[in-house]
Amino acid sequence: MSLLRPILLRAAALFGVLLAVLILLVVSLGATGVSDKLLAAIVSEDIRALRPALSQTIRDPVELERTLAARRKELESFYGLDKAWYERMPDTVMRVLRMDLGNARTLRSTSGSTEISEIVWERVPPTLLIFLSSMVITAGVGLVLGARMATKVGSRVDRVLSYFSAISFAMPAWWIGILAILIFAYKLGILPSGGMYSSPPLAIRPLDVMYHALLPVISLVLVSIGPTIYSVRTMTMTIAQEDHVAMARAKGMPEGVIARRHVLRVAAPPIVTGLILGLTGALGGSILIETIFKWRGMGGLYYEALTGSPDEGVIIALTFIFTLMYVVSRLILEVLYVFLDPRVRYTA
Repeated sequence: MSLLRPILLRAAALFGVLLAVLILLVVSLGATGVSDKLLAAIVSEDIRALRPALSQTIRDPVELERTLAARRKELESFYGLDKAWYERMPDTVMRVLRMDLGNARTLRSTSGSTEISEIVWERVPPTLLIFLSSMVITAGVGLVLGARMATKVGSRVDRVLSYFSAISFAMPAWWIGILAILIFAYKLGILPSGGMYSSPPLAIRPLDVMYHALLPVISLVLVSIGPTIYSVRTMTMTIAQEDHVAMARAKGMPEGVIARRHVLRVAAPPIVTGLILGLTGALGGSILIETIFKWRGMGGLYYEALTGSPDEGVIIALTFIFTLMYVVSRLILEVLYVFLDPRVRYTA
C-alpha cells in the first residue's frame, strides 16, 4: 500500500496532463474559429444531402426553403452553433473523454460504420503492431551492440557502428520508406509495397498482415536503431568507469556478471526511458510512414482526416488517443523505475 498510493497520485497527475491537452486543443479550435467553420460545413453538407429527398415530396419552392431553414436551425442547435465556442467547451471535453463524438463526415470503418469511436479504435491495433515490433527489435539489437561497443571503445567495430548511428539518426523515416519500397517491392519484388492484405488475401490472415508489416517495421528499425545503439553505448561506457564496477573487477567477478549486474542494471532506467518515450514520439510521427505504406493505422487516419474535407471529430479523437498513449507510457515508466533501480523509492 505504501507504494500504491504514490503511483496512484502520479497517475492522477498524468490524467491532469491529458485533460490539459484536451482543453488546449478545444480552445485552439474554438478561439481561431476553425471549430465553427467545420461545424457549419457539416450542417451545410447535411442540408445539401436533404434537399433532393425533400424536393420529391414538397413541390412548393417556398415551402421547401422554409422546411430546410427549420432543419438548419435544428442542426445548428444540435451541434451547438447557437452558442459561443467557450460555452460548448465543457461538453466537448466530456464527450471526448467518453469517445462520444458522433459520426464522421466522409470517413468509414471497415464495416461501413460512420461512428468516430469505431473508426478510431479499429486503427489502434495496426499502429501498435508495427511500432511495438520495431521497438522490440530496436531494443534487443541496441542493447546487445551498444553494450559490446562500450567494452571496445575506439576499436574498428566501435567506429563503424558510430558512423552507422550518425547516418541512421540523420535519415528521415519517410525517405527510408520510399527507398525500401523501390528496392524490396519494385526492384526485387519480394515484399509488398503497401496495404495490409494481399489480393486475394492469404489463407492465414495474421500471417498476411505480418508479411505486409515487414517493410514498415524495417523502415522504422533503420531510423531508430542507430540512436539506440549509440545512447546505450554512451550510458554503459560511462557507468563501466564507475568505482563500483572497478571494485567488482577487483573481487574477481566474471565480466558477464559485471555487465549484467553492475553496468546494465544501473543503466537500465535511462535506457528504458529513451525507448518508451521514443516509441510515443514515433507514434506522433506515424502519419508519413503509414501514409507511404498505405497502412490502415492511426497515422494514416490522421492524414485522411486532415486532407480533403477536414473532419474535426476524428482529429480530436486521434489527438486524445495519442495523448492517452503518452500518459500510459509515462505511468508504465513510473512503475518500471521501482523494479529496475532499487535506489528509487516513492514516498507519498
